[in-house]
Amino acid sequence: MRLSSALRVAAWGVVAVGVTVPLVRRRARIPPPVVTASAAAAPLALSIALPRSKKRDVVLCVLQMYAYTVTYQMPNDDPEALERRVHLDYPARVDRILGLGEMPNVRLQRWFSVPGRIRKRDQVLVWSHWLWFLFPHGTVAYILWRHPDRFPRTAALTYAVFDLGLVGYWAVPTAPPWYASLHGRLGEQGDVAIRRMMVEHGEAFWKDSWEPLYSVLGGNPLAAMPSLHFATSLMAAHLLTEAGPVEGAVGWTYALTLGFALVYLGEHYLVDLLVGATLTESVRAVAPVAGRPLGRVAHALQALERRAHA
Repeated sequence: MRLSSALRVAAWGVVAVGVTVPLVRRRARIPPPVVTASAAAAPLALSIALPRSKKRDVVLCVLQMYAYTVTYQMPNDDPEALERRVHLDYPARVDRILGLGEMPNVRLQRWFSVPGRIRKRDQVLVWSHWLWFLFPHGTVAYILWRHPDRFPRTAALTYAVFDLGLVGYWAVPTAPPWYASLHGRLGEQGDVAIRRMMVEHGEAFWKDSWEPLYSVLGGNPLAAMPSLHFATSLMAAHLLTEAGPVEGAVGWTYALTLGFALVYLGEHYLVDLLVGATLTESVRAVAPVAGRPLGRVAHALQALERRAHA
């Protein structure tokens, strides 16, 4: 077998393993590090198995998010064990300090919501939350379409935020405010209730489809620190600003609207957003330094790609 053919066969084998291992991890009791490593290797191998094209770039992003999603969900494979590890109280204490004695979630819901009702304004904010599943990836896709020269940097920064946020989810599993309120952990006597308006509207809007839809998209309810909803949207706003003023205006309008929605709807504490913003700005600050060693890895993969398709 020629070297080029052998490289392609080996690369496709790594891709196949990376896709298959997460699917059988529970049945085969595969350790989480092995699952993550296998899934993370798949996009690297695909960059050797196929020559560079826009279609390949799209599939690379899909495989990257496949590895992220699997790693994000795995702590919740054993919900009882996760609940024993979860941190419930420290974010509320920090938020009371940030809110000058009262948590911003509680204050915003008291000011703007009507008990037992979901108004039009609430629905807009709920939909801004749901649209997050499209926004960071939509930003990457837009840059690939309109500014392909910017795509490698855009994808690297966006997915670095996703992947580094996983460290917090594994190391310090933290409950969101709605979960802490549900378990009576807010207020001196457990008497402070924070509504989860996303679920209220979801049940009314999607009806019987809500439970299966939420079970697919939820994944891990105890992964609130840092807020990757806000962190990735903030990164998207920066990247869209680099693409042009109109794109930047869209990006910042969405990011700020989502930030308000996450706190108001009871999905995140304010401190979750601040740590998420710190993550994003840290990635942007470190990028020029990290670019050199990562560039060497990229050059090595490109050399293997050329050999595989010689």
